[in-house]
Amino acid sequence: MQSRLAANAKGEFEPRHEHKYYISEAGYAQLSTLLGSVLQRDRHSDRNGEYFIRSLYFDDAYDTAYYTKIDGVERRDKYRIRIYNCSDQAIFLERKHKEGEFIMKNSVRITRRLCDQLIAGRPDGLDASKNLLLQDMFREMRTNRLRPVVIVDYAREAYLHPIENVRITFDKRLHTGLFSKDLFDAKLNGISPIEPGRVILEVKYDRYLPDYIRSLLSTIPSEHCAISKYTLCRRVEPLGE
Repeated sequence: MQSRLAANAKGEFEPRHEHKYYISEAGYAQLSTLLGSVLQRDRHSDRNGEYFIRSLYFDDAYDTAYYTKIDGVERRDKYRIRIYNCSDQAIFLERKHKEGEFIMKNSVRITRRLCDQLIAGRPDGLDASKNLLLQDMFREMRTNRLRPVVIVDYAREAYLHPIENVRITFDKRLHTGLFSKDLFDAKLNGISPIEPGRVILEVKYDRYLPDYIRSLLSTIPSEHCAISKYTLCRRVEPLGE
């Protein structure tokens, strides 16, 4: 599954605004109906209007990605391998760079063989790659002992609008893999790190959010939070595992 965003020659996406909120299931049901009447649904959605995302996040020997988020550091990076619907047909290595409310993502599609190598801690040959993200991954794994630390699972319902590249998503049924690093285990059991009845709403756009979409979003109660699914899931597993 390819992202709908266009990347430049370096595999980088342009900086975008990103806002995250907790909403109730009732608020989700109301807002989902409103958005569905005016926005396009993501074409990758199944008959239930959603698709499954699994990410295996990496962190270094000092858990820098975790602690920079906890400490509120403005500029920070996270590395992850992402798949969809537990399939190995489309595997992406990604680095998400956060700077205040802006995000930028580097992404490169990788093979199952390379994916397995990275999970096993063997970035052999990436130093010779022409892809800058793969080169950086090699350096981080060799010098800072970057390694896989937690699986993050959730179902996503996404709505799109071409003006300002607006993307509004509801992330539901968030679970951690609970110590497993088996990215392709379709029967993986985990636990949820958030309270029952909560849905994560994410709003992303380029320069500005159209007024009528902003008005729709204001119709439901929401809690604006600096939500990190990675951090939430790591909190239920001892660091250093």
